[in-house]
Amino acid sequence: MTEFRPTRFQILPPVVKNIIIINVLAVVLQIVLGTRGIDIADYLGLHYWKSHYFGSWQLITHMFLHGSADPRMLQTTLLHIFSNMFALWMFGSILENIWGPRRFLIFYFVCGIGAAICHLAVLHYEFSIVEKAFMTYQMNPTLDQFNQFLQQHVGKYVHDPGRVNGLLMRWSQDPFNMHYSRESVVWVNDYLNGYTQAGSYVPGIYDQATVGASGAVFGVLFAFGYLFPNTLIYLYFFVPVKAKYFVAIYAIFELYAGIRNSAGDNVAHFAHLGGMLFAFLLLRIWNRHIRNRFY
Repeated sequence: MTEFRPTRFQILPPVVKNIIIINVLAVVLQIVLGTRGIDIADYLGLHYWKSHYFGSWQLITHMFLHGSADPRMLQTTLLHIFSNMFALWMFGSILENIWGPRRFLIFYFVCGIGAAICHLAVLHYEFSIVEKAFMTYQMNPTLDQFNQFLQQHVGKYVHDPGRVNGLLMRWSQDPFNMHYSRESVVWVNDYLNGYTQAGSYVPGIYDQATVGASGAVFGVLFAFGYLFPNTLIYLYFFVPVKAKYFVAIYAIFELYAGIRNSAGDNVAHFAHLGGMLFAFLLLRIWNRHIRNRFY
């Protein structure tokens, strides 16, 4: 197989252009429907496989949503999509011009799907710890053990803080009441799995959606640093850093941030690392099967 040599460099090659267009349209739809109380991330965002909302198609569709459907989070949503699409254009355009549209498209989706798989694997590990703690708690559901469980395993993601706070207040007034012990077990189960109240579904921690093209974009960033390690990247347009160091520092930061986070954190650091990992694996495979250099 011969190398791909573009006849001319395109500032906005077709695959990158169309990915950006689809992402922008998806976010516009997300925001518009959000003003009407509809969150399409419930259907298209990536969910843990024990979630009420999980669907296999979400391994792909999550890459086209960004931020939140909540109008109050509009600035964060716009910043999320802008940063991802800007990085995709800056680094992805170079790769597509060199590889061609077909190879770049395959690379982009492999990185995005690989990032999703890594994220789900990490979620499974983290949630398994919570599930094990829940099983242990059920053997001795006392007020002290409940407070300890809340401190160690329950994060900010609580849809009904009034419910658990009310339980704690009543239980503290009557700490040996077995009714509150049983109620606490039901609450933890609902916290994990979600529940139905007054005909409406209240999501549990399993139901958090992960959205964004960051996993795929991090794969693109890694490929650029891997193929052009000594190319200078100008941080904040002024500070020159070689691409290989930029990628390495970014990867170390993501690993550190990922280890510090608890289950259900809304920043999927290990998905970013997963995108880099699958980028590395795919680049190695391509390099092995092509006699000439593939870039």
